[in-house]
Amino acid sequence: AFGVIADIQFADAEDGHDFGGCRRRYYRHSLRLLREAVRAWADESPPIDFVLQLGDSIDGQNARRGEAESALQQVLAVLGELSVPVHHAWGNHELYNFSRARLVQTGLYSRPAGGSDGPPDRECHAYHCSLAPRLRLVVLDTYDVSTLGTDPGSSRYQESLRVLREKNPNDDLNSPAGLKEPYFVAFNGGFSQAQLDWFNEVLKFSDENQEKVIVMGHVPIHPYASNGVCLAWNYEAALSVVHSHRCVVCVLAGHLHDGAYCLDSHGVHHLTLEGVIETPPESNAFGTVYVYEDKMVLKGRGRIPDRVMHF
Repeated sequence: AFGVIADIQFADAEDGHDFGGCRRRYYRHSLRLLREAVRAWADESPPIDFVLQLGDSIDGQNARRGEAESALQQVLAVLGELSVPVHHAWGNHELYNFSRARLVQTGLYSRPAGGSDGPPDRECHAYHCSLAPRLRLVVLDTYDVSTLGTDPGSSRYQESLRVLREKNPNDDLNSPAGLKEPYFVAFNGGFSQAQLDWFNEVLKFSDENQEKVIVMGHVPIHPYASNGVCLAWNYEAALSVVHSHRCVVCVLAGHLHDGAYCLDSHGVHHLTLEGVIETPPESNAFGTVYVYEDKMVLKGRGRIPDRVMHF
C-alpha cells in the first residue's frame, strides 16, 4: 500500500485565485490538509510502504516573498513525520522557486545517491527503484526539457526555448490562446531523448523480469488524462515508450488540479490526481493505493474518488 498526493502548493499567504481569476486557492490551509493526510497514512492498517508526492509541493509566490526555503522546510517537516520513504516529482512550482542545481541539494531530490538508477545527467530528476518483489517505480522528470529553473545562458535553456517558440508565437509563453497544440506553454515541459532512452531500457528490464511498473511524473502524458493544456510537450514520445512494453500498469500525475482518469488503448491506467491547493479546508485530496496481484485499488479522501484499476 502507498499514499498519493499532488499539488500541495503551500505558501504562508491568504487565499487567492488561479491565473484565470476564477478558482480559489487555499495556500495556508494546504499545509493543514497535508498534516491530515500524514496522520491518516500513519494510522493505515496494514501500514503503507511509501508515499508518492506528485509535485508542486510549494507555491511559486514563495520565491517573490523570499520564503521558498522556509515553505519547503515546513512541507518536508510534515512529510518527515512519516516512517516510510517519500518519492518526489518535480513540478513547475518547484522550478519557480529553485534552480535545478539547488533542487538537487534539497529534500525534494529523492533520486538515490550514486549508482545508475537514473539518466547520466544528475540534474535530471528521473530514477527507478524496486518497491516490492516484481513491482517497480519509475519517476519521470517532465521538465527535463524546460525553460524553468535553468540558467538562460545554458544550452538546456536555449534548446528548450527553441522547442517552445517553434510551437508558441504568443508574447505570453504561458498562454495557450490560438495554439494548434495548446500544451506548448512554459508551465509544461518535456523529455530529453536521453531520458526517453533510459526509460526504454528500464521498461525492457522490467519486461524481462516480469515486473509490474508504476510510472509517476508531475505532468500527464495522455491527452485523455488531461484537459488538453496540462500535458507534456512530447507526451507522444513518452507514450510510445510505455506502449512498446508490457510492464506498465499505471501512470500517476498531478498538475491538473481538477484531476482526470483514462484507461488507454493498451490497457494502461492514467490517473491524474486532484490538487490539494484548490481543495476547501473542510475537505481534502489524497489517497491510499492498495496493490494486489491483478489490480490496484485507490481509496480516495475528500475530492478524490475511489477507483479500481485492473491489470
